[in-house]
Amino acid sequence: MTAETAAMQAGTNDPRNPGMALDAAMFEGHPVNRSAAERRAASLIQRRSVKKDWQAAWLINAIRCIDLTTLAGDDTAERVRRLCAKARQPLAPHIVAGLGIAEMGLTTGAVCVYPTMVTHAVRALQGTGIPVASVATGFPAGLMPLHLRLEEIRYAVDQGADEIDIVITREHVLTGNWQALYDEVAAMRAACGSAHLKAILATGDLQTLRNVYAASMVAMQAGADFIKTSTGKEGVNATLPVSLVMVRALRDYRDATGQRIGFKPAGGMKSAKDALNWQFLMREEMGRDWLDPHLFRLGASSMLGDIERQLEHHVTGRYSSASRLALA
Repeated sequence: MTAETAAMQAGTNDPRNPGMALDAAMFEGHPVNRSAAERRAASLIQRRSVKKDWQAAWLINAIRCIDLTTLAGDDTAERVRRLCAKARQPLAPHIVAGLGIAEMGLTTGAVCVYPTMVTHAVRALQGTGIPVASVATGFPAGLMPLHLRLEEIRYAVDQGADEIDIVITREHVLTGNWQALYDEVAAMRAACGSAHLKAILATGDLQTLRNVYAASMVAMQAGADFIKTSTGKEGVNATLPVSLVMVRALRDYRDATGQRIGFKPAGGMKSAKDALNWQFLMREEMGRDWLDPHLFRLGASSMLGDIERQLEHHVTGRYSSASRLALA
C-alpha cells in the first residue's frame, strides 16, 4: 500500500507537501517565549477534562493515531509479528463488544520498525491497510555519511515501507547551517519516492525553542510530510511546550503555503492521560482535522496498554492487571 493510498483511505485528498525554496525570513529571528509556551501548554490540560463516554471516545481515537513501535536491539521477526497482531486488534474482544465498536474495524495508525524488520511487518499486515513505517538515516543519532543514509531510505522503501522516519543532523541546527539542513532533508525526501517522510528533529538536543521552530520550518520547506519531536532515545523527548512550538510552526507554514503538514510526538508518552493531552493540544491549536491519523500520530507502544486498561475499566467498572491484556 502506498502512502497516497493510505491517505485516501484516511479520508483526505491532501496532496503531498511539494516543499519550497529555502526561505530563512520565515523563521530567522522568529521570537519564541519559553515561559509563555509553558503557560499555554499547562493551560491546555488544566482547562480540559473529559469523562466517561467522552473520554472513551477520545481514547479510541488515540488508538487510531498510534504508530505502534518496536525499535530494540533484540527485535526479532516473531516480535514484529506479535506487534502487528496487536496493531490489527488493539483491544481485547470483550472490550470491543462492550464499547459497541465491532463494526468500526479499529486498528492502530501504523507499525514502526527498523529497516531490516520491514519485510516481516509487511507480510504480517498484508491486506489490512495498516501502513508500515521504518526509521532510517542512521537512527537514532543520524551520524552517518549522507550517501549511506539515503541508501538506507531506499532499502526500507524497497522492502515495502510506506513511511520513513528520518533523523536530521542536529549539528546543522546548532550551528545555524540552514542550507545544509534543507539540502539534507530535500535529498531524503527525494529518496523516499512515494513513501511519506516524517522528519525527526530530536528536540531534546536542539537547546532552544527558537531552534525547534526553525528546524521545523526548514524541514517542511524541504518537503517533509510530518514533523516529529524525538527518536525516543534522547534524554528529553516529547514535551507539551516543545510540541506547541512545532504545532505553531506547522500552522504558520500552512498559512503561508496552504499545505497541511502532519505532527508526531514521540518518546516518553506512556499513559492514557498523555494520549488525551496531546489530542487536546491538536484540537485547540489546529482543529478537528488534526485528530485524524493522516495528520497526527502518537509514537508510542506502552501507551496502548494503559489505554486498553482504561477502556476495560469503562466497560466493566474494574481495573484488571496489565498481565491479562495482550502485550504490544
